[in-house]
Amino acid sequence: MRAAKALFIRHGAERTPEGRALLLLRRWLSPAQRGQFATKGYFEVVGGDTGKRYRIYAGAAANVCEMGENGRPNMGLCFLPAGDLPIGDVMLAQKIALSACEPALRSRQGAVPSPGSSPEIVLSFRFRWT
Repeated sequence: MRAAKALFIRHGAERTPEGRALLLLRRWLSPAQRGQFATKGYFEVVGGDTGKRYRIYAGAAANVCEMGENGRPNMGLCFLPAGDLPIGDVMLAQKIALSACEPALRSRQGAVPSPGSSPEIVLSFRFRWT
């Protein structure tokens, strides 16, 4: 999958919505995060309030996990912005949310907004890694 992404990006894909979204995401990542994403298909983010580490995998749903003290995934989180967005934009929104408004995000866990409610997070729930 990583090889396909690299090929996609190298051959002019930056002109597509998906390619532009991945380019924007890479610009927002630190050098260490860019390296993780390029080699492992994920990058890690530190929560802005708790200091907990989160891993964001390439994807748009059920792709975020809270890391345990042992460095292994502990708790899965599923949250995404409203709208039909390219994966890179979803991942960037997840990174910003974890860094800037972690408590508000975590307080919404388990809640799926009803129609007409605040649309900034479409789906939000937790699941345990086994």
